Amino acid sequence: MSEETDTDEAPGPATDDDLTHTTADGDVQMVDVGDKPDTARRAVARGEVRLTPSTIEAIRADGIAKGDVLATARIGAIQAVKHTWETIPMCHQIPITNVDTEFAVDDDRVELTVAVGTTGKTGCEMEALEGVTTGLNVVWDMVKAAEKDADGGYPDTRISDVEVVSKEKREVGPDAE
Repeated sequence: MSEETDTDEAPGPATDDDLTHTTADGDVQMVDVGDKPDTARRAVARGEVRLTPSTIEAIRADGIAKGDVLATARIGAIQAVKHTWETIPMCHQIPITNVDTEFAVDDDRVELTVAVGTTGKTGCEMEALEGVTTGLNVVWDMVKAAEKDADGGYPDTRISDVEVVSKEKREVGPDAE
C-alpha cells in the first residue's frame, strides 16, 4: 500500500491508537510520512481476465475491431499507475520511477503482471494493483463485443485473482549497500 506502516509483524486487532488513517475524533486523515527516509521500493501485482477461446484467438490474430488489445491495455495500466493517488483516498502521490507490464495469453484467459518502482517515503503496492485492475478492465472493454452473449451479458468473462505477488524495500543513499 502507499500508506503502509512498514511493520513486519502480522496485524492483530486494531485499537484506536493503531488506526493510522483516523483521528481520535474519528475523522479520516492522510498518514504523515514526512519524517520517513527515502527508500527504493518495488511492488509486483498480477491478475487475470477469463475470456472465451474465440476471443483469445481474435486477440492473438489482432482481429478485435477496436484495435490492438494488449497495446491499449498496457497504456491503460501505465496511466492507472501514474494516477493512483487521484482515485484512492489517502493515497500519497509518489514519484514513479518505472512501470513494467507483462501479458500472458492462455487458451481461456489473459494474465497481466504489473511491476512498479519508486524511490520515496511510502510503497507502491496500490499503484501495482491499480495498474493490473485497469489494464484488465481495458482488455474487457476492448473485447466486450466478442464476449457478449445473445442476451447482452458476459457469462464467461470475469476478472479474478488480483493480488500483490511481491514487494521489496531497500535503503538508498550513501549508507546503502
